[in-house]
Amino acid sequence: MRFTRLAAPLCVAMIAPAMAQQDVTYRKDVEPMMKKYCYECHAAPDAPSYAEFKLDEEKWKKAKVGARLDTYEHLVVLVAYPGTGAFMRRLDDGTNALAGGKPGNMYKYLGETDAERQANLAILKSWVGDGGWNLNRMSARGSVPALTKEQLDKLKLKY
Repeated sequence: MRFTRLAAPLCVAMIAPAMAQQDVTYRKDVEPMMKKYCYECHAAPDAPSYAEFKLDEEKWKKAKVGARLDTYEHLVVLVAYPGTGAFMRRLDDGTNALAGGKPGNMYKYLGETDAERQANLAILKSWVGDGGWNLNRMSARGSVPALTKEQLDKLKLKY
């Protein structure tokens, strides 16, 4: 009897975070955040697809227009493939081991205050999946190793 009283709250404490993660979806949580913080530069009428952006990055950077993020499909390209990890590298707060303590160049746009940025980052990390938030690319570059199959398998990206 005593074990049951202790086990039930422990089980709830362990299951609740996983259930909360499952509730984070692109349509309900991520898309509204993208609209609020990112669409000004990433959904402009002339915003390029990721492939178009990569063809002439300097042109788009000078115009202050980023790769298109206004659909689920465009966003998944920057998370999973072919722009593997680009989304995470740009929005990371610098705490990832591969970030070297330096936040990504778009982290500052995730909110007005650090508390708001951290809350939004937590939502994005939940959407990506437990263990799916990584800064790796599909191929190794410098000291950053290539994405592993195990890391790729952790991506959830619930629509």
